[in-house]
Amino acid sequence: MADQIKVWAEELGFAAAHITMAELPPAAEQGLMDWLAAGYHGEMDYMARHGSLRVRPAELVPGTVRVISLRMHYWPATARAAAEVLADGSRAYLSRYALGRDYHKVLRKRLQQLADRITAVAGEHGYRVFTDSAPLAEVALAAQAGQGWRGKHTLLLNKKQGSLFFLGEILTSLPLPVDDSEQGHCGDCTRCLTACPTGAIVAPYQVDARRCISYLTIELKGAIPTELRPLIGNRVYGCDDCQLVCPWNRFAVSSGEGDFAVRHGLDDVSLLTLFGWDEATFTARMSGSPIYRIGYAKWLSNLAIGLGNAPYAAEIVVALQQQSQHEQELVRDAVCWALEQQLARA
Repeated sequence: MADQIKVWAEELGFAAAHITMAELPPAAEQGLMDWLAAGYHGEMDYMARHGSLRVRPAELVPGTVRVISLRMHYWPATARAAAEVLADGSRAYLSRYALGRDYHKVLRKRLQQLADRITAVAGEHGYRVFTDSAPLAEVALAAQAGQGWRGKHTLLLNKKQGSLFFLGEILTSLPLPVDDSEQGHCGDCTRCLTACPTGAIVAPYQVDARRCISYLTIELKGAIPTELRPLIGNRVYGCDDCQLVCPWNRFAVSSGEGDFAVRHGLDDVSLLTLFGWDEATFTARMSGSPIYRIGYAKWLSNLAIGLGNAPYAAEIVVALQQQSQHEQELVRDAVCWALEQQLARA
């Protein structure tokens, strides 16, 4: 059955399926508690609210004895080179995982299809499918299952395929044979630590989310701290820098999944163009995208900060001035800051 599950997983578009116990060692729970105690989760209250449940799958779904961990590649092969976009301050950089359809929907559907195949052969049993949608230590479980190892940037790394993939899980009551874990292969490399624009990787295997650009542009509901704004550059939704410099991503595999193909030219678009979208346009074009979740006000705020960091242009000043009286304080604050930056370069 375990071998068959791995074959079915690949047929459904997953890169690999591995199986592990529905429990993690005590060190994993202590590491989570220490991270929360340090306040590194910022305003992500759900991290603290669920606490140790995150590392106890059998308590999350009673009856669970195994976790089937799955990977699916997302890097869009046809997207403009990330380094080129980052180097052009007038362009908007969006994390490459978000250029296509919302991965939650794609993975959840495939996970359910895999679960249905298992049920058809094994009969009725207890299970639930997850992808970044429950208090579950996905990376730790994937590493324990032998999908790779946790890198110094805290993301999962695979020796043959890098880190540019999504994770999903099936928690099951079936007592399947488990796979062996893998030792880490980061060695003395610290490229991800030094590449982080805001210094969010405060130590190997330790990220302070309060400084992480992905947190600042996606999870943080309020204003981005002023001192961090210049460091964000043109990254308006997420950040890939720690992965872009990782030597193991020279083996990264581009996704052949059509749902992750670039939509609306988001891989190579100007900050000014996106800032010019009204709310109706944002809603229409971001529907079905993970970006939709942050909302229009956060979107404008992020773009305003990107424009504040962009090379001076009269048209940028005009566009910012037109939004200077926006009804949302979050937007007004970012626009005011951006105007000051632009006018200082005039």
